[in-house]
Amino acid sequence: MNFKKIVKVAFKVLKTVAVKMIEAMRKHNGPITVAGFGAMLAYFLLGGDDGGTGATMAVVLAGMAGGAGVDGAPLTTANTREASGELLRSAVDRRVVKIRPMATPIDQISRWGGCRVIGSMKADYYSVDNKPMSDKVASASEADTGVVTVKMENPARFSVSDTLLVPSVTAQDADGKACGSLVLYVAGTDSANISVMSVNNYLGGSPAVPSLAAGTEIVRMGRAAAELDVQTTQYEAIPTKNYNLCQIFKAQIEHSTLMKLSDKEVGWTMSDQEESAIVDMRLGMERSFLFGSRTRLTDPYKQEEVMLTGGIWNQAGKEAEYTVMDNETLVEITREAFTGCGGSSKKILVGGSELIAALNSMDHQHVVVGQNNVTRWGLDFTEIRTKFGTLYVVMSEVFDQCGHGADGLVIDPEYITKYSHIPFSTERLNLRKSGQRNTDAVVITEASCLVLRYPSAHMRIVKK
Repeated sequence: MNFKKIVKVAFKVLKTVAVKMIEAMRKHNGPITVAGFGAMLAYFLLGGDDGGTGATMAVVLAGMAGGAGVDGAPLTTANTREASGELLRSAVDRRVVKIRPMATPIDQISRWGGCRVIGSMKADYYSVDNKPMSDKVASASEADTGVVTVKMENPARFSVSDTLLVPSVTAQDADGKACGSLVLYVAGTDSANISVMSVNNYLGGSPAVPSLAAGTEIVRMGRAAAELDVQTTQYEAIPTKNYNLCQIFKAQIEHSTLMKLSDKEVGWTMSDQEESAIVDMRLGMERSFLFGSRTRLTDPYKQEEVMLTGGIWNQAGKEAEYTVMDNETLVEITREAFTGCGGSSKKILVGGSELIAALNSMDHQHVVVGQNNVTRWGLDFTEIRTKFGTLYVVMSEVFDQCGHGADGLVIDPEYITKYSHIPFSTERLNLRKSGQRNTDAVVITEASCLVLRYPSAHMRIVKK
């Protein structure tokens, strides 16, 4: 086929398509969206036709006032997304997170990041911690040259060829001058002791390990291998298994038929009642997620098992105490929160009103900045920045209600996970048909729990 014939055939096809499109637009009198026009063009180019049956393809029509409609086919999820991409939601949580988020910050943060749907009411999870970097001398040792045996509280934290730093002991060189903190080399270990040699301390011109008092802290540094060493002491991190129980949270709203038909001074509808019930339900969940106690019990009247979820307050791996909140105390708290855990450089501080009031009454210095406001996870935070990291601070009245008004919880958002066995859902009950009550009823249900993976990345703040 030569070029002229190809052009002739193409022109005939386009002419046929144009005639069909004009006829389709006449049948569907009204404006057509760009997406609808594209769909129509693709339909006829691919050979679409009514086949003589009078049926036509679905066309998305733009409404007179900015809405949209579908002509020629049933309403489906596909053409609904085409007409209104925001109408269909992937999950009810998308609506829930917009309902008074500041009242329930923990629940809000966990929902914003999504949850892991599990096939059981028991959520098993693993967490891995870093090998401890330091240990303390269990009993005093005498100064001596050569290899010295030192009894440690946890000798398994050290391995052969480790180098150790003793920050509180000053070493002396061969001339008797101070040369920084004492450094040791581990020559051997057993179940209770480590055998060490001096690296930078001398006594009478010979390397010697000085006397070490009980309680002296020793910090593990890098290993030092010999020239011919091919292997070293093995180290494997073994995840620790833990679990939490999903709790079934429920709320029920009923609206009598007579109430629905009665005139009202304000527009108080079933939807308003649902929103109010969701707020109350989330507040109860917030208290359970924070301070709940993990257990299984049997209801004596129903004779059925009930599962209660464990709160994250007791899951946090660290705790800091304070008496008076000032700049020095705040810096020390941030030091504890951001060091020794390898977590994120930005964490969340959720606290009661007394703790937040103490933070607000502080005179912030140039090393502690607490004036910026930021929005994250649908919440408004006050930002406190130190050299150790940034804290996003938010008040939670749940702490006040549960007797922790002066306390707070530092959370690493990277290591908080929500598990859900039954995602947040609503179900309409037909109590009228079942002969129980002449009402419209809705039950809201969720079975879920929160866990703090990597516990040492989270910290409780408690007032003495």
